[in-house]
Amino acid sequence: MKIRSVVLLALIVVIAGCCGPENDCADTSSNEVAELRGPYFGQAVPGSEPQLFAPDFVSSGLDTRDVAMTPDGKEFYFVAFVGGKAVIMVSALEDDLWSEAVVAPFSGRFLDAEPCISPDGGRFFFLSTRPLPGQEAKEGWVYQDIWVMDRLEEGWGEPYNLGAPVNSDAPEYFPSVTSDGTMYFTREGENRVSAIFRSRLVDGGYSEIERLPDQVNLGTNRFNAFVAPDETFVIVPAIGGPDSLGGVDYYVVFRNDDDSWSEPVNLGEKINQPTGQEWSASLSPDGKYLFFMSSRTTGDEIDSLTGKPLSELLNIASHAGKGSSGIWWVDAQVIYDLRPPIPPPSPRP
Repeated sequence: MKIRSVVLLALIVVIAGCCGPENDCADTSSNEVAELRGPYFGQAVPGSEPQLFAPDFVSSGLDTRDVAMTPDGKEFYFVAFVGGKAVIMVSALEDDLWSEAVVAPFSGRFLDAEPCISPDGGRFFFLSTRPLPGQEAKEGWVYQDIWVMDRLEEGWGEPYNLGAPVNSDAPEYFPSVTSDGTMYFTREGENRVSAIFRSRLVDGGYSEIERLPDQVNLGTNRFNAFVAPDETFVIVPAIGGPDSLGGVDYYVVFRNDDDSWSEPVNLGEKINQPTGQEWSASLSPDGKYLFFMSSRTTGDEIDSLTGKPLSELLNIASHAGKGSSGIWWVDAQVIYDLRPPIPPPSPRP
């Protein structure tokens, strides 16, 4: 999970006149939520330069991360941190209008994060600290297991623990699922060093897990791997990987037809930041866009905070792109451009 120390710095605060004329601050004198329409909240689609996604609606100034969408693009889930809790938020597209994001009906009591919807839309996986029957509910990042809900006519069914062999006494988190049901996930080991594992779906159940090779389990620590629906690549946040820019970087590792893996490739300076937090990535259902969590700023950095009043600091903290983690997106072609050439087959003797 690697987010136990994340704590919300501020909630959105409405203070009239909190920005002076010299500051290009958004108006915080109203609680009204903007009306956003159409695919992807009506946002202009990004090119090769990452853009903050749906500012003040999804990327709100709260620490946010972890995107999942239904295949039809009409339900958008993400994670927000508030009051020491991690909650899964949902916004729905109805009559071409997106609803205001709310805490999902199944979330809000325990720590929930890292939603993943299967490519066919039939199952919803997520990390949760909710106890199993007979276990005592506890605060904090305890009982970290992968839970799942099935899609019913009226919506998502009740969450249930995925069970062994994926879940164990160790923390398991960040589920990611291929089109054939294969699950990739992270298991934490000794000294909080984690590894990426895989389990095939066989006859409706998950088979014994296998640790992925060192190309995927790169660096000194790694976690939260996202697998492409066709299993052609994984995106792995890792520490101490090759060509690291510092801290945690996103890497892409490509899978070949024989189930071998390429060497990891750093996604580069446009995606990774030397001082930023990069812990969570996913693709849009159509495969066109890469969503990723980052604590980067939008570029209008503040030179100095000296002498600024509390009201202005609250205003800064309540807008995305000011240093808290937010959701960014970019054209997914940035991934495919990094694929190494496939060597030609060896000539026959």
